[in-house]
Amino acid sequence: MVDVSKRFAEKEVLRNVRLSIAGGEFVAIVGRSGCGKSTLLRLIAGLDRPTGGVLYRDAVPVDGIDPDTRIMFQDARLLPWKTVLDNVCIGVPRWKAAAAKAKAYAVLQQVGLEDRADDWPSVLSGGQRQRVALARALVGAPRLLLFDEPLGALDALTRIEMQRLIERLWRQHGFTAVLVTHDVSEAVALADRVVLIEKGKVALDLRITLARPRVRDSGFAHFERLILERVMQSDQDHIEPQEYEI
Repeated sequence: MVDVSKRFAEKEVLRNVRLSIAGGEFVAIVGRSGCGKSTLLRLIAGLDRPTGGVLYRDAVPVDGIDPDTRIMFQDARLLPWKTVLDNVCIGVPRWKAAAAKAKAYAVLQQVGLEDRADDWPSVLSGGQRQRVALARALVGAPRLLLFDEPLGALDALTRIEMQRLIERLWRQHGFTAVLVTHDVSEAVALADRVVLIEKGKVALDLRITLARPRVRDSGFAHFERLILERVMQSDQDHIEPQEYEI
C-alpha cells in the first residue's frame, strides 16, 4: 500500500500509511484501541476503500473483495442451524461445490475436530468454535488470510493452543497472513514482522528473527520489550517510523 489514508467524516483514522507484505509472510499489526488496526485490515480485505492512496495486490490496485482472501473474526460467526461440517462447507467456492464435504472434512481433520463434524455449534466450546471458523477460512485454499483478533475472547491456555495451530497451518499451507491483535506476546509468537500503528501511522516495523516454533525465552522477552517500550512512547507528538532487524 502506498500513502493510504482513511477518513470517517472529520476524523482521519489512517494517514499516509506505507506497508509492503511479501507472499507467504506473517505480519502482525498491533496498537492501542482506536489506532486504526481494524480499519487497515478492512482496507487490505477490500471491505472498504481508502480516502487517499492506493492498495495493490500482486501489483494490481485492490478493487473490492478478492476470492482468494478470507478473514477470521473474534466472533466465530457460525450458523447455528448448520452442523460443524456444513458450516465449514460455506467456505468452499461454488465451482468446487461437488467436493465440498470431502474438502471440509479433510480440513476439520487438520484442526482436530473431525469427530465433531455432525455436532451443532451450540455444543462446542469457544476454542472449538474458533477452530471451525479457521477450518472454514482454510477450506477454500486462500492465498491471503486475515485475522481480526480471533483469539481475544479465549482463555490463556486455549489461546496458546490456537496460536500453535495457526502457526502450524500457516507453515503447512503457505498462505500470507495478517493478524490484528492487542496482545504483543501473541504478535511475537506468530509473526515474521510486527507493525505498530500509532496516531494513524506506522510507528514501528520490527522483524522478529527468532527461530520457529517460538520459545518464550529471553530472546522472546527482548522483542516483547522493544515493542512495549515503543508503545509507551506513543504520547509523543511526532512519530517517526522505525525499522529494526536484530
